[in-house]
Amino acid sequence: MLASRGAEIHGLTGFFAILDSVGRSHVRSLRDFTGSVRISPVPGTCVIGLQWGDEAKGKLVDILTENHEIVVRYAGGSNAGHTVVSGGQTWKLSLIPSGILRDGVACVVTGGVVLDPASVIGEIDGLESRGVTVAGKLRISDRAHVVFPWHVAEDRLLNASVAGGEAIGTTGRGIGPCYRDKVGRALAIRLGDLYRADFRSKVEHIVGIKNRMLAAWQTADGGPEPLDAADIHARYAAHAERLRPFVTDTTAFLLDAVEAGSKLLFEGAQGAMLDIDHGTFPYVTSSNSSGLGVSSGSGVPGRWVNRVIGVVKAYSTRVGGGPLPTEQDNATGQRLRDRGNEYGTVTRRPRRCGWFDAVATRYTARLSGVDELAVMLLDVLGGFDAINICTAYEIDGRRVTQFPSHVDDLKRAVPVYETLPGWPDELTTVRDYGSLPTNARRYLDRIGELLGRPVSIVSVGPDRDQTIFIDRTGSTPCPKPKSRTPATT
Repeated sequence: MLASRGAEIHGLTGFFAILDSVGRSHVRSLRDFTGSVRISPVPGTCVIGLQWGDEAKGKLVDILTENHEIVVRYAGGSNAGHTVVSGGQTWKLSLIPSGILRDGVACVVTGGVVLDPASVIGEIDGLESRGVTVAGKLRISDRAHVVFPWHVAEDRLLNASVAGGEAIGTTGRGIGPCYRDKVGRALAIRLGDLYRADFRSKVEHIVGIKNRMLAAWQTADGGPEPLDAADIHARYAAHAERLRPFVTDTTAFLLDAVEAGSKLLFEGAQGAMLDIDHGTFPYVTSSNSSGLGVSSGSGVPGRWVNRVIGVVKAYSTRVGGGPLPTEQDNATGQRLRDRGNEYGTVTRRPRRCGWFDAVATRYTARLSGVDELAVMLLDVLGGFDAINICTAYEIDGRRVTQFPSHVDDLKRAVPVYETLPGWPDELTTVRDYGSLPTNARRYLDRIGELLGRPVSIVSVGPDRDQTIFIDRTGSTPCPKPKSRTPATT
């Protein structure tokens, strides 16, 4: 019997080895030798920003959605924004996945997200007013933690309280305090709680505690106004009714979907350098914004994700406080800002700009398990005579290529640059890889070499069709969308 069992296991191992050799994505579903567990090796794709956010992930997600059935937002809150441009129309999204602009695609906001109900309702109304169908497509997790007015008040008070006096640079939308209450548990409210009989009593209890906490921040110049429990309850009860058709158990929905062989696209928010555990702490966001947050935020095990696309700008940007080693606080930085329209999608804050940092992005590419790279906004570099890439840091006279784990070391880092020749050509009309200037292709190749991953996607403008997909034989242009573009009103 043991011999028989061993042969059975050996045969199964060999079977999976064969599958791996031809690509498991060609097999829709299997069962293991017990017949009790369904295995559906259909690829899940994850799009992760490898810098400090704002890498144009929304555009890429919008394009890739055509080949997927479900788009998943798994972390962050209304502090993260995506801009998608198509057919001359611009769409700015914050909580709702970019896939909402496509027909026949389910869009999921999971329990890893912290939700401002008024914000998501505003997005729904804005989309519907422009002809985008949201009903039947959007699903919001009943496990998502809810942002309340006390979180916003705390956020504004705490932003400037980091040691050393430099503000962390939050958007003031209550995201961090909501995550803090989530892990603290005692004062947290999830979206599903808004439909329970004890919701009013929970609000009253928490408001009583929060008012005492906020009063401690009162100064001679004043402070936050006391919270009104009755008003907050009434407003959030109304929000709950408006969102009721969208609220569900998204964890069960996604697990059923992957086991049935559906194709999932995971949409990263912010950038991996802002990861709460692995980024430039404390100048980070409040969730795992690297690829490490996909499973914990969505509830989908990592086994279902077998393609990770790392998204980078062709240069570096950052909003708010914290070190940016390659920052160009000069005419070069302003030129990048103006050509790239480097102002926050949500806040309109001007972004700090600098040369591409291969030390930081190689670190986050490894951290997120990236398979391939998408280089966005390459057109912004057109017209530079020479372009720098940071290939190492000098810290206290020592050259290093590993990204520092402590922010104080990063603050002292002096970038070591490699200079490549630029190109005068305008790239916005280029539609295939071979038509890019030779120096532009050399620049892309060098980024791929330094990060140890191939560049497979290049963006030369904000519109969908200004995207080049590269394969081993050369390149293919961006696929034309099959579904309609929602009409403007």
